[in-house]
Amino acid sequence: MTYPVALAAEDFVPVVLTVAGVCLLGGYTGARHRPGVLLAAALIGAGGLSKAVWKLIVALGGPDLPWLELMLFPLLTAGFGLLVWILTAHHDGSAPGWIRPLVIGLPALCAGGAVLAGSTLPLLVSTMVFATLSGVHLILAARRRGNTLAAALFGVQLLGFFVLSPLAARPDQTVALQWVEQLSNTAAQGAFAVAAFRLGRTRQEVSP
Repeated sequence: MTYPVALAAEDFVPVVLTVAGVCLLGGYTGARHRPGVLLAAALIGAGGLSKAVWKLIVALGGPDLPWLELMLFPLLTAGFGLLVWILTAHHDGSAPGWIRPLVIGLPALCAGGAVLAGSTLPLLVSTMVFATLSGVHLILAARRRGNTLAAALFGVQLLGFFVLSPLAARPDQTVALQWVEQLSNTAAQGAFAVAAFRLGRTRQEVSP
């Protein structure tokens, strides 16, 4: 389909907000895990940018580069998988025993399904699992620190991910529907960025 340039340009906004939010989680995870958090942000950002750049090229009348669009879910899976690993890591840097087989095994299983299906949509499953685990962890962390607003905002972002990701993966969407999806996603990722900032600040306030 033909995308309006304004619609394609707006698609960059939630990507920037998501990357900013993940980077701000470094205030919560601490300096030890900050490099991993930045790597997770880079992977997630690369996934979102690949889809946004593909849409902008199409909107500007350029060639269709489907490989750019197809990078979305593989990169999101890698980024959110790494984020789950970091968020669940202990103070000594070691993650719980169930994390390693999940973070390695689930993407491998979904990648196999993607090859068999000839589509990257099976990787949407692993992306949603890792995003859910990350979101639940952050909601509980915010509640433990008494920051109910941050917990609620993390919940808004997680709810948006559940609703909007399957919708965005559907083919043959109208322009009007995509505007609704993108603006809703922008609001959800803005909530995530604010929540990440508040959680990091709360950690600093309560730390000795």
